[in-house]
Amino acid sequence: MVSKTVFKTVGPPKPIYEINSVTKKSGLRLYEVAENKWYPSITTITSHRKKDSIIKWRKRVGEKQATKISTAAASRGNKFHSMVECYLKNEEVSFDETNPLATYLFQSSREELNRINNIHLLESCLFSDYLRISGRVDCIAEFDGELSVIDFKTSTKPKKEIWIENYFVQETAYAVMYYERCGIPINKIVTIIAVEDGTIQVFEKNPDHYYDLLRSYIDDFMSTIK
Repeated sequence: MVSKTVFKTVGPPKPIYEINSVTKKSGLRLYEVAENKWYPSITTITSHRKKDSIIKWRKRVGEKQATKISTAAASRGNKFHSMVECYLKNEEVSFDETNPLATYLFQSSREELNRINNIHLLESCLFSDYLRISGRVDCIAEFDGELSVIDFKTSTKPKKEIWIENYFVQETAYAVMYYERCGIPINKIVTIIAVEDGTIQVFEKNPDHYYDLLRSYIDDFMSTIK
């Protein structure tokens, strides 16, 4: 068991409420931001550009092996997220003996997690009427003293920056949503990736550099559902 009471939660300046969501058979995830008003999730939008490469990968490794790998990665990531959330809430973190890898990744990442404080949001729904998108952000808090969108990832191998453009675009979307909902600008996005070899990668970016790219992601996605 690990418990720690060091993180301060300050909360957003305006209430952020949970909203209904649904995932279609096609994989399209929608959030009901108002009565009968649904916006696609930013995760669905950013995943759209990787659709072809994922199909090619599944064909290359075989459907059975691809499903096995994807299921294991999802389980690892979900458990890791759950442990991080408990840790940042100053709650007792329970280690799952059936998923020792997630425990190892969490333990490896604690030094970087300790750079977070003054938490505004954890695992919270956001949306933008201007961009007509929605999503659930991992964390909005200060990272090294600067308010940031913080995303937690796990990976089998270290990621090259050119492979994770979609992460930065997604985090930029959350920065836009938070500013629209609460009026507070966010000038830094942070990606923390816990890798199975014990490496912890931290990418810090300025969301202004990815706003135009975000718009192109949205435009590309919307053109496929008209």
